Amino acid sequence: MTTSTIGLIAGLLLAIAAAAGGFTGFLIAVVLGGAGYLVGGHFDGEVDLGALVGRRDRG
Repeated sequence: MTTSTIGLIAGLLLAIAAAAGGFTGFLIAVVLGGAGYLVGGHFDGEVDLGALVGRRDRG
């Protein structure tokens, strides 16, 4: 199991704990699941968060 998959699962579990259902809970689950996937993918080297944020090299 890759780190991005573990991050996705962790984000979804946090969303379930934070939201008590309904459409708002669904949206929170999607957002937190996506965030967990991105952070896990960054640690695996699959996703470059610096490119998504628009980081600039100073030097």
